[in-house]
Amino acid sequence: MSAPGSADAILETSPDAEPPSAEAGESPAESTTPRRAGQLTEQERQILDLERQWWKYAGAKDQAISDRLGISAVAYHQVLNRLIDAEAAQAHDPMLVKRLRRQRDARQRGRASRR
Repeated sequence: MSAPGSADAILETSPDAEPPSAEAGESPAESTTPRRAGQLTEQERQILDLERQWWKYAGAKDQAISDRLGISAVAYHQVLNRLIDAEAAQAHDPMLVKRLRRQRDARQRGRASRR
């Protein structure tokens, strides 16, 4: 099993699995509340909140991800990509999720047209 907050640890959990409970010494971003059907974990809410407001923070987005969430940029984007397809994320922040879906779709179309 991988360290909490690592990309491998995030990939090992299914969307319906309950996240591990916080242990002493973990950062607040690593501690998550158990997932109930149709609800976001605390970390997922923090990811959506950061994505909505990352431009307000000084420095690079990757640094803000590391500082605020305590995870790598790769892990952040993997979770975010999965998250924007979740109905709970749509209910939490519909405008943000729709914008992120449009951006992802445009990138995919751009890659497909270059082939």
